[in-house]
Amino acid sequence: MLFSSCGFTREMTPFDQPSKIKNLFICCLWPSRLLRLWTCRRPRTRRNLLVGTACVIYLGFLVSQVGHVLPQHKGGHRKISSRSLQDAAQTPFLGIPLDGTLSPPNFQEPQLGSNGTLLPPNVVYITLRSKRSKPANIRGTVKPKRRKKNAIPVSYGQHFPKATLVGWEEAFAQQLGRATRAAGTRGAAIALEARKYQLDEHRHKGMVIMERGHQRPGKISGAVKAQLQPEESNIRIYSESPPSWMSKDDILNMRMLADSPIESIQEVPSQKAVLAVFARGPSTTGTACNQGHCGIVKRPLDMSEVFAFHLDRILGLNRSLPSVSRRSEFFQGGQACPVILWDSSLSPTDNSTHSSVRLTWGQYQQLLKKKCWQNGKVPKAEWGCTEIHHHEWSKMALFDFLLQIYNRLDRNCCGFKPLKEDSCMQQGLKLKCNDQDAVDLTHIVQRRHDQRHLAFIDNKGFFDRNEDNLDFKILQGINEFPASAVSVLRSQRLREKLLQSLFLDKIYWESQGGRKGIEKLIDVIERRSKILLTYINAHGAKVLPMNE
Repeated sequence: MLFSSCGFTREMTPFDQPSKIKNLFICCLWPSRLLRLWTCRRPRTRRNLLVGTACVIYLGFLVSQVGHVLPQHKGGHRKISSRSLQDAAQTPFLGIPLDGTLSPPNFQEPQLGSNGTLLPPNVVYITLRSKRSKPANIRGTVKPKRRKKNAIPVSYGQHFPKATLVGWEEAFAQQLGRATRAAGTRGAAIALEARKYQLDEHRHKGMVIMERGHQRPGKISGAVKAQLQPEESNIRIYSESPPSWMSKDDILNMRMLADSPIESIQEVPSQKAVLAVFARGPSTTGTACNQGHCGIVKRPLDMSEVFAFHLDRILGLNRSLPSVSRRSEFFQGGQACPVILWDSSLSPTDNSTHSSVRLTWGQYQQLLKKKCWQNGKVPKAEWGCTEIHHHEWSKMALFDFLLQIYNRLDRNCCGFKPLKEDSCMQQGLKLKCNDQDAVDLTHIVQRRHDQRHLAFIDNKGFFDRNEDNLDFKILQGINEFPASAVSVLRSQRLREKLLQSLFLDKIYWESQGGRKGIEKLIDVIERRSKILLTYINAHGAKVLPMNE
């Protein structure tokens, strides 16, 4: 389509709509202005000069408008087929930003092929990597950066000779003299008091450090105590607060077991372990253990008890005793060993079954059917119920299945194929599976002040058992499971919570090979949790809140 504007004719383009309005407006004003110029009484030369100047200005205006369009659309005079325009109109406009603000589009000349059709635009495909190259940082496992301090760190066991202390005194005396000359009488007195305080403090530190080297009769030497109590705690908490599933008492007990110096050691033959008494003031062994200042040190092979403690807290069961890993020259030649808190509130146990309540497998199955003490109902005398609440058996079965702890409910290894290293094979108990109802349960322990609930002890788990050889006898007779534990297994956050919790124990983390070794253990627990959830759905077991 052609457009005429005051004698100028050119081809119309889609980009000239604003210029068209401007030209129409100017052309409408020009006739009256020209008549006034022609009719006024002025010399012809001046009138012609004005008309020529006006035409030149308007011509320059048109050239500027055309020049603004042509660099962006050089092919404006080229005729494009209607089909090509339709294809271009159907192409989505990629220049619109996502935030809703519009910007002037950047049009480019369409590329034509040999047959006159439009070629597709150049497209760059970006491939996003689905896997992270590095493992994600778990909250609380990244040590924060600390400001550098100018103070010289004093390490335990460091000896300062007397010459060093004398040098400190001379340096302080020189600085004191400078301060006295620089300040007045009052300022010198203040500086004197400050320097005396610093000198006394450094003297005290030096004397304490030198006294640590001397041994005391009947007790562990001060140098050994310095080695057993490092400057930085072996329980690492880098976030503002510990994990929510750990109580304040749990953190205090973990730090006491991991960092407190050891005063004395006693052997416990019945448990094949060592009783360690930690230093907490002048008290005897019995008094210290009654106050919770003792721990059972077991073999490095029982390191899975530390994993069991963290799993117990994450699942919300809270039935196991606090456990940490610790290295000492008194245990296994400096190898990392599990240390479990000695709880004096536990009821006394039988020497053969290590239980406060003696039950056989047959009696245990009858108790599960009676559901003793559930919903606050007092059981009948002929039922043969114990003081233990019915829900405690469900919690213990879930816990033991995930870790494959068989020594409580399947002492003779009748529900799976044991290895030669298992205790049932070494003691020849595997051959006694004909009369399973007569087999005693072991490690069924209560507390003296709380007979309704169980305390999980001797929680050595087994991670080397395949999925096709799991001990399902542990779940026999269990028709209800705790909702708090099942919700954690279903939430798909078990791995994250275990990593965050196990990172607290520095010695255990390092003894298992760091995060790579811990991940392998978590893989086993995750596979077993999926099997357990499938078992719950297949058998129609109920999931109930058990926080009575």
